[in-house]
Amino acid sequence: MTTVLTSHKARLLRRETVAEGTMAFYFDKPAGFRHRAGQSVLITLINPAETDSMGDARTFTIASAPGDAELMIATRMRDTAFKRVLKTAPAGTMVEIDGPDGEMVLHEDAARPAVFLAGGIGITPFLSMARAAASERLPHRLYLFYANRRPEDAAFLSELQAMERANRNYRLITVMAEPEKSKQRWSGEAGYIRRELLERHLPDVKSPVYYFAGPPAMSMAMQGMLTGMGIGEDSMRHEEFYGY
Repeated sequence: MTTVLTSHKARLLRRETVAEGTMAFYFDKPAGFRHRAGQSVLITLINPAETDSMGDARTFTIASAPGDAELMIATRMRDTAFKRVLKTAPAGTMVEIDGPDGEMVLHEDAARPAVFLAGGIGITPFLSMARAAASERLPHRLYLFYANRRPEDAAFLSELQAMERANRNYRLITVMAEPEKSKQRWSGEAGYIRRELLERHLPDVKSPVYYFAGPPAMSMAMQGMLTGMGIGEDSMRHEEFYGY
């Protein structure tokens, strides 16, 4: 079945740096706009100052929760025309938003834990889900495994850590691939998201529904790891984040 997206106009409110090379952009929420945590939107620049062969539209997962007053997205700031325009656009700039879209939303059966496997900017759907679970006091057990090269690269890390203290149903496991290259001292997990890490932190690896998001190579690795652990395809939900 083809999804019909609803088009809205939205105003850029502000931007902030949330990690090295990563920025968050906040837009006012159009009247009547509704989304579920984990869904995405297509954002189109209106008459941008420059463009390139990739065009003026990109898909972003909404990182804010459905109950938040604003819409927020976050992205790695690569050197493309789209992101140069977005980075320098003044507050009040209008964009077109089509959506929401996507089926990677939290499952309804609260008896089954949710395990989120996030790499880099793939954190955005899980930030939205974790925020929503906390504000709506959902009974689901949530385990977030968040992988980055260094703490400086981990967007929203301090918020995710604070959320763990506020929601007893949520647990954060952060893992850094190159902590020795950080200016910060790191005493958490090192390496990558791997089978041994999951088995050590999860009470039962077979009962959860697994969600994973990140670059295509990471998505393939996570799917292969979970399949090797005996996790069926019906217990996986995933989304790929491309480096446009």
